[in-house]
Amino acid sequence: MQPVNETRPRPGCSGPKGLLRVEAVSVHFGGIVALDAVSFSVESGQIAGLIGPNGAGKTTLFNCLSRLYEASEGSIEFDGHSLRETPRHGIAALGIGRTFQNLALFHTMTVFDNILVGRHCRTRSGFLASALSMPSVRREEDAARTRARELVSFLQLDSVADRPVAALPFGTQKRVELGRALAADPKLLLLDEPASGLNHEEVGALGALIREIRDRLALTILLVEHHMSLVMSVSDRVVALNFGRKIAEGTPAEVQRLPEVIQAYLGSAH
Repeated sequence: MQPVNETRPRPGCSGPKGLLRVEAVSVHFGGIVALDAVSFSVESGQIAGLIGPNGAGKTTLFNCLSRLYEASEGSIEFDGHSLRETPRHGIAALGIGRTFQNLALFHTMTVFDNILVGRHCRTRSGFLASALSMPSVRREEDAARTRARELVSFLQLDSVADRPVAALPFGTQKRVELGRALAADPKLLLLDEPASGLNHEEVGALGALIREIRDRLALTILLVEHHMSLVMSVSDRVVALNFGRKIAEGTPAEVQRLPEVIQAYLGSAH
C-alpha cells in the first residue's frame, strides 16, 4: 500500500518539528481541576505515549485535542493551526484521526463500510453535484473505495470485509476502528487505550502494528495506554500525568525509573 502522503518526513529524517504543541492547558469542571497547566510537544514522525493512573487527565487531554472538550486555559497548536479556534467538525479534515476506548462503530454495517465512512471528511463534492451524480463525485467515490480496500488489506481484514462488525471478535473490531481513523489520511493519530480488552498475544501484535503504521504511513502517533510494556516498547517519548499535572517527560527508559512515576503507580510505600 502506498504511503498516505509521500512528502511527510519519516522518522529519523529532517523535517518540521513540533507537529503538536500543547502549552499550559488547563481544564476545569466546576471546582474540579482535570488538567493543570499541562505542556508538551510531539514531533513529526514520533510515537508518543501518554501515561498515568486512572483520573490523571489523559482522556480529558485527548478530548481537548479532538475538541470534544473546551480547554479553560492555554493553547493547542497542530501543524501551525490553533485547535481551540478550529470547529469540531474541522478536526478530521485538519489531519487528526482518533480511536476511542469504548468502540464507536456502526455495528450493523460491514467492516468495509465502516472504514469507508472514515473517508467522508476527504470528499469535496457538494449536495448538488452528488444529487446529479457528476463525474467528479464518481471519481471521489471510486478513490474512497480504493483507499478503503487498501486499508482493509493493510490491517489484514480481507476475510471479514463483508461481514457486519457486530459479529466479529473484540480485537478485530479494534482494528476496524483503527482502519476508520486511518481512512481520513491523518497526520496525527490519537489512540485511546488501544490495548484495552486485548489478550497478551493481541497486545504484542498491536505493538508491531503501531510501529508499522508509523513507518509505512509516515504518521505521528500519540497514545493513551495503561499497558506499560506496550507503551515503553513502542514510544519514542513518554509524558506522565498525575492528578491533572505533568510529572515527567522523556524517553521510556528515563520516565519509568523516575520516583514520581513509580509513586504515582505503586504508592509511596514502593
